[in-house]
Amino acid sequence: TLDALPLTANGKLDRRALPEPALRGGAGGQAARTPAEEVLCTLFAEALGLPSVSVDDDFFRLGGHSLLATRLVARVREIFGVQMLVRDLFRHPTTAALAAHIADGQDGQDGQSDTTRPALTAGSRPARLPLSPSQQRLWFLDQMEGPSATYNIPLAIRLTGGLDRDALRGAVSDVVARHEALRTLFPAENGEPYQRIVPAEQAEVPFAVLGADEDTLAARIGEEAGRPFVLDSELPVRAVLFELAPNEHVLLLVMHHIASDGWSNTPLMRDLGIAYGGRIEGGAPGWEPLAVQYADYTLWQQEVLGDADDPDSVLSSQLDFWKDALAGLPDEVSLPADRPRPATASYRGATHTVSCPAETHQALTALARGTGTTFFMVAQAAVAALLTRSGAGTDIAIGAPVAGRADQALDDLVGFFVNTLVLRTDTGGDPTFRELLRRTRETDLAAWAHQDVPFDRLVETLNPERSTSRHPLAQVMLSVTDALVPVPELPGVTAKSEFTPLEIAKFDLTFTFREHRTPEGEPAGFDLSVEYATDLYDADTVRAAAARLTRLLGAAADAPDLPAGELDMLGEEERRRLLVTWNGAVVPGAGTSLPEAFAAQVAREPAAPAAVMGEHTLTYAELDERTDRLARRLIGEGIRAGDPVVLFLERSLEAVVALLAVVKAGAVYVPLDVRYPADRIALIIRDSKATVFLTDRDLTGFDLPEHARTIPVTGVADHPGDHPADPQATTGGADPLPRIHPDQPAYAMFTSGSTGVPKGVAVTHRNITELAADERFPLASRARVLLHSPMAFDASTFEFWMPLLTGGTLVVAPPGPLDTTAMSRALSEGRITGLILSSGLFQMLAEDDPAALAGVRTVLTGGDVMSVEAVRRIHQHCPETTVLNGYGPTETTVLVAAHTVRAPYDLPGAVPIGTPLDNTRMYVLDSRMRLVPPMTPGELYLAGSGLAAGYPNRSALTAERFTADPYGPPGSRMYRTGDLARWNRRGEIEFLGRADQQVKLRGFRIEPGEIETVLCRHPSVAQAAVVLGEIRAGDKCLIAYVTPFEGGRVDIAELRAWVATTLPDYMVPSAFVQLDALPLTANGKLDRRALPAPEPADMGAAAEGRAPRTPNEEMLCGLFAELLGRPSVSIDDNFFHLGGHSLLATRLVRRINSVMGVDLPIGALFNNPMVATLVEQLDRIGSARPKLRPMRRMGASK
Repeated sequence: TLDALPLTANGKLDRRALPEPALRGGAGGQAARTPAEEVLCTLFAEALGLPSVSVDDDFFRLGGHSLLATRLVARVREIFGVQMLVRDLFRHPTTAALAAHIADGQDGQDGQSDTTRPALTAGSRPARLPLSPSQQRLWFLDQMEGPSATYNIPLAIRLTGGLDRDALRGAVSDVVARHEALRTLFPAENGEPYQRIVPAEQAEVPFAVLGADEDTLAARIGEEAGRPFVLDSELPVRAVLFELAPNEHVLLLVMHHIASDGWSNTPLMRDLGIAYGGRIEGGAPGWEPLAVQYADYTLWQQEVLGDADDPDSVLSSQLDFWKDALAGLPDEVSLPADRPRPATASYRGATHTVSCPAETHQALTALARGTGTTFFMVAQAAVAALLTRSGAGTDIAIGAPVAGRADQALDDLVGFFVNTLVLRTDTGGDPTFRELLRRTRETDLAAWAHQDVPFDRLVETLNPERSTSRHPLAQVMLSVTDALVPVPELPGVTAKSEFTPLEIAKFDLTFTFREHRTPEGEPAGFDLSVEYATDLYDADTVRAAAARLTRLLGAAADAPDLPAGELDMLGEEERRRLLVTWNGAVVPGAGTSLPEAFAAQVAREPAAPAAVMGEHTLTYAELDERTDRLARRLIGEGIRAGDPVVLFLERSLEAVVALLAVVKAGAVYVPLDVRYPADRIALIIRDSKATVFLTDRDLTGFDLPEHARTIPVTGVADHPGDHPADPQATTGGADPLPRIHPDQPAYAMFTSGSTGVPKGVAVTHRNITELAADERFPLASRARVLLHSPMAFDASTFEFWMPLLTGGTLVVAPPGPLDTTAMSRALSEGRITGLILSSGLFQMLAEDDPAALAGVRTVLTGGDVMSVEAVRRIHQHCPETTVLNGYGPTETTVLVAAHTVRAPYDLPGAVPIGTPLDNTRMYVLDSRMRLVPPMTPGELYLAGSGLAAGYPNRSALTAERFTADPYGPPGSRMYRTGDLARWNRRGEIEFLGRADQQVKLRGFRIEPGEIETVLCRHPSVAQAAVVLGEIRAGDKCLIAYVTPFEGGRVDIAELRAWVATTLPDYMVPSAFVQLDALPLTANGKLDRRALPAPEPADMGAAAEGRAPRTPNEEMLCGLFAELLGRPSVSIDDNFFHLGGHSLLATRLVRRINSVMGVDLPIGALFNNPMVATLVEQLDRIGSARPKLRPMRRMGASK
């Protein structure tokens, strides 16, 4: 408030003279009116670090956030003796409103009462102190994985000045004596861990003094920080003092997470400073005794939570909330990875950090205050939006730590109190960022009101699909902290936090926002650190993701009312790569029709061989003359430009003449496969509206249109003089043939439709001539290209026109389907140098006779995923052959992209489909046709010169699939392929499968292609296909179909075990079916409908699960049943699917080791949760002779 508004000389408001507002509590606000308000004002100011707060000041507008809210609520509970939740503070953020709420005796709008919490006091302890649930989780992980540095907490403090080493050593011992958690061991008896607190006088803290210099310091710190703890015999804390100079030291404290957490650093550093000061002065530390210890908290937490079987307990009611809140949660949400997830996570990691300016920080803080949220919620909404726009879906689970210090007495304690909440964000419907914040706030308030359930207990209750490859429930973590790191106050010494390198990642990704503040508490910028698992991600990927997130945050601050999907996330350079750099070069188009382009070749080399079949050859001049003759006859029959003409022909020189003649006449050729069923032929004829048929056979019996004209083509390739009585022997006059516009349709090929009715695709003359002019295909001069594809398959377009428009020779293969033997003969006899093969035929040839391609200079393959093993075999046998992997749906002109596969091919994953051809654009877009970043899955759209004209006679379907191109020139179109793809970082497109081939099984989203790739890596597997099917009615599962190499067999049991070592269990097929060959369609693609149903033998188990076959299996079945409380278990039952969890797993392994006299690690059960595979682990360990002891005689399924 001001005494008076500043005015200009003209008496108007002087806006420039208005002072800057300051967010300070208390000043100008209403003073407290009641004792309750006065106390609350004091608590608000204390929590916020402000001198005073008025009753009207909003806690969150003054800089409050979720952590401060948790602490304030704990203080209010303590002072007022009331039950209060964090969400109550969000609903009543001023002291006036909160005081009224407390007076009303309410604890939330839902009207539910929180169970009265018992007081936290130091009480009697049992002989065996149990572990807290959080400690139990870390103990279990330690047992399963063995000692590691994964859960080490290193703190490095640079100490400048005259340091008293003995005083520091004593101070560290004093702190450990003060906090029982730091002198607790974790032994186990009968598989049950317990806390053993070492008496203070016996606790010897490791304290080493080592030499170092500035160059070696980081490495030495990393080395010491990375040493694991042995939890049952070593204190969970140690200290190392590095001496850099007499007055320059670095103190490294390393604690195991089982004894401490991030919030413990403040009391730890404060106590270390007090203890050091006392030692310097020769006295005891001047601190107040702790009212409680961590062991007291452990017992108190058990009492607070109660029994899950008691419906009135805190644990039961909160578990009910979480069951509902997380129902149907995706099992995996993360950024797209650079590599497949390993079977077991290594926890190796790295960190990338970027800084955001104060302006962005201030704007985001203002947005949070204006929306009644917190900076944490803003960060959460932005991370969720990033994940959604990176292909993670719209159901985003993010883990977040909460302090877990629900009582004021815990503030001064060192211990492991932190809990993890799973915050589920719904980004569906492309909400505005403001709406996304509202959703986030609603989710978070509800979650914080139910934060008492230990994370591990939540996992056991929800029982998600377990895997040693990833963290359950949430793979992405988020935290918001102060940038200031606590350091001890040491007399005569300046302490400063030092960076502590520890290359570990507990999660796929952890986003940490560290807020900087001015002395007045105002936002001063923040650092964003992304810790990432190097098993999955490269540094470049994470750098790009961090840059996108910071751009998205800035855009959200500027325009929170825009849909989150429209907020700018891509940088200008990234956008340019996606739209320009990585797309096809813009070059002058051919701009000619097919007859013009062919005429140019005739003029250039009229005597060169144009078409060859067996012993018969037509030169360019001869082919030109024969096609002119037939074209004039067609015109004489009434054929006009654009009329459809059906080619019902087997491969032959007559077919070559007929096709080229139709094009010269200006008509549109419609090729039909002579092997098509009659019904399909009738459908195509009806849809094409064709009435003229060129054929080499009798069409009697076919359902032809009423006024159909049939023109036989037998002999059209012969010399005119060979058939003098034939009407075709005369030229029919020398009238010039019609001039054809390059944009006229040249052919219409029919492809299968989703409705079961084939649809025609019209391709223009320009489309074909520009394809032939593209220099991507390294065909030799005067290349000899084999025409072997069915005429109705678009690969024949490449085979037919590529040689005729480039001066090569079209070599016509014998009629009918070609097996690999016939193909090899055709390649050799025809001296073929250029070849296009379907992926299936390419693989068959690579398996049966790879040397057949030795004389072929260029092989182009496509139509399905290329086999890496097949291309390696071709490279091995034909080192001079260039292999290209091509891509192009029928709605384009054969190909729009190609990738040259260079030897040796050793890149991970499938072979890319390559980069766009000249004048071709490829976009990977989201569901709203927005560009997605590199490495992000999306749907593939195509644009440019290779795009077909559309579907003849189907304008509605054409408009649906060929849409306006928002990224191209005005008036341009693009085609929606329905294929899933992504750009890799090399600027190549990777095919990921059909949008409708992705399957979901037991909550997992699975790409069958990934499993197929793994199967084909097995040395005995030639080909593989994986589908989602049913073995038993209603029981969906993955079914793998595999074929062996010629003369070999696939050992299915070995293959199953091998796959299980590579893929998570949910991706291991339930059935493996061995076939001699995979069924293919006429176009050489996998015919999924022809795959046979698996037999019981293919499943590796009887329909109801197999009974044990050996004494070891029988004993394991009994132990499984005993621990699970079930009457019987088969060798195929999954321990975790039957209700097993981590603690039961520990007990089961202990029973197995005890009863069977082995030393089985816990990890073996997680990786082999069925008796059938677990018994193999026992065999590897060694012969297990069961000890003779009485045991329960039940559990084996008979």
